[in-house]
Amino acid sequence: MKFGFWLPIFGGWLRNVEDENMPATFDYAKKVIQQAEKLGYDTTLIAELFLNDIKGPEEDSLDAWSTAAALAAVTEKIEIMAAIRPGFHNPAIAAKAAANIDHISNGRFTLNVVSAWWEEEARQYGGIFTEHDERYERTKEFIDVLKGLWSEDSFSYDGKYYQLKDTKLFPKPVQRPNPILYAGGESPKGKEVISSYCDAYVMHGGTVEEVSEKIADMKQRRVQTNNPPFQSFGMAAYIVCRDSEEEVQEELARITNVKESSAYAGFKDFTSKSQLEQQIQLQDYSVSNRGLRPNLVGTPEKIAEKIKEYEAAGVDLLLLQFSPQLEEMERFAKQVMPLVNR
Repeated sequence: MKFGFWLPIFGGWLRNVEDENMPATFDYAKKVIQQAEKLGYDTTLIAELFLNDIKGPEEDSLDAWSTAAALAAVTEKIEIMAAIRPGFHNPAIAAKAAANIDHISNGRFTLNVVSAWWEEEARQYGGIFTEHDERYERTKEFIDVLKGLWSEDSFSYDGKYYQLKDTKLFPKPVQRPNPILYAGGESPKGKEVISSYCDAYVMHGGTVEEVSEKIADMKQRRVQTNNPPFQSFGMAAYIVCRDSEEEVQEELARITNVKESSAYAGFKDFTSKSQLEQQIQLQDYSVSNRGLRPNLVGTPEKIAEKIKEYEAAGVDLLLLQFSPQLEEMERFAKQVMPLVNR
């Protein structure tokens, strides 16, 4: 099992807790990722949203790509996975930037391709936001352009959304044939595109049974594309690790005490503009990315046993969320990781 974490660029992960002592600053992000390297974490995922979906659109948040480039220069081992949304980027320029960050990191930069769900954010920032399946059609062409520029000396493309002629990109990325392309999606169209065009599949938090079914389905879809097997199956999860069950329940009650606030501004778009396999309730949304659904809560021993169940189901990468980040990330590394890996 590889252990990753979501980089805290929104000031935390809890929509019901105003101050998590996790400032949305580069200094804090740098401190977190450098400490994570020392603790043995393998990956960090940097979400890309121009509005703060966790604390509310009026609150501070960091830009994913400039943050990724800066962190690549001050780390040595950890994989830096930045989200990218085709509706907000020119693919040729994105390919150039990604190749550059891959060199800065010496081959540690990867992408999480997200076809987007927040219509209001796209309106405010001039992003392209179309009907659900068309967003995935754009994603296909976007990835075609990325891979073409990364692999060919002179690349031309004549698609519905993108056109290039004799475009040259040097230097190529360190990783060959390309930086790993992760993606997540639950709709039939999303799964079709991901199984055909991407290298790894990432999931929101789910039960062991839900995740096992998704992995089996995606493996079968992958076989039908004649692509090599997926390189990884990742899952998001929020950790509540305490010494006793009483402490666990106290913390759960604190973080899921739903109250009305602008932190839920994106809830309607997330549930109506995405095609989700499981219906989620407002309380599920109180922690981002359905992080509580895997139920990685309890004592270190209980959490470790649960992680082993996910590993048996086919998950090989956990993308974890903690609050407060530094303290809980260290607790997990010292108390849970050794139990999983022994």
